[in-house]
Amino acid sequence: MRALSPVLLLLALGAGSSVAAYPERPIRLIVAFPPGGSTDVTARLIAPKMSELLGKQVLVDNRPGAAATLGSDLVAKSEADGYTVLMSDTTFGIAAALYPKLPYDAQRAFAPVSQVISVPSVLVVHPSLPVKSVKGLIALAKAKPGELNYGSGGVGTPVHMAGELLKLAAHIDIVHVPYKGAGPALTDLLGGQLQLMFPTMPSATPYIKSGRLRALAVTSDQRSSALPDVPTMAEAGTPGVVTEAWFGVQAPAATPQAVIAKLHEAIVQALKDPTLRERFAGEGAHIVASTPGEFKQFIAAEIDKWRKVVASAGVKAEF
Repeated sequence: MRALSPVLLLLALGAGSSVAAYPERPIRLIVAFPPGGSTDVTARLIAPKMSELLGKQVLVDNRPGAAATLGSDLVAKSEADGYTVLMSDTTFGIAAALYPKLPYDAQRAFAPVSQVISVPSVLVVHPSLPVKSVKGLIALAKAKPGELNYGSGGVGTPVHMAGELLKLAAHIDIVHVPYKGAGPALTDLLGGQLQLMFPTMPSATPYIKSGRLRALAVTSDQRSSALPDVPTMAEAGTPGVVTEAWFGVQAPAATPQAVIAKLHEAIVQALKDPTLRERFAGEGAHIVASTPGEFKQFIAAEIDKWRKVVASAGVKAEF
């Protein structure tokens, strides 16, 4: 075997030394959404603990735009050194299924590090709607095709796609009304302009507990500790409607495995913090802390699932 030249040997040793010393400077955690949303909140909750464990600051950097693909593209094209990583979420998988010409390959341009948490959505209706179960809602929708409206934060958002899953599973005709954000849609639901919606647990729970919204089912495969009396969609008779908002960290594809391992260990250890666990539990979130391999398989399954939904429901991409 040929010996490395002195120059190449020095470069190789330098690279190995750099990886061993990682991190040597602050890490940017890119969030492809504006501040204040669930992805941003998740990033800002875990970043300080990761900073403490890694010995360098993990700085949240919001880069919203183009259905969350701008921030993803920034990370995909960043130096694969572990200093620019992505807090991806459910929209990452949906975008890969919905947009045929993304500027990156969602399954090849990234190295999954770990899924952090998952958060179920909850099917809620306005109290004026005369239904108290998912079966009752389906019966009403079949009796009044095209008359019930459900809102979302836009085409291709998790809230929208949960509604499409229900339409496919129950064979009903309900009308999607996209908004510029889930917040305005929830406001109109509270005001009675919409009849139903699939908001995430943290945003809906206060209104459910105050009686301003009626919860029919959660979209996770198990009941939520935040709403223990609310059945799952499977328990309510629609097993095909299982979807959760997920959040996880990814790095550029060529990032060294030793760097991925350090980032993964920091996430896993951060998620053992009692204060952080309590905060996530209060939001109805389930802590995952998956391995890089598990997260990679999960993302592939998500993309495959949403491709089938997009094709069956005829969802059209919009930027």
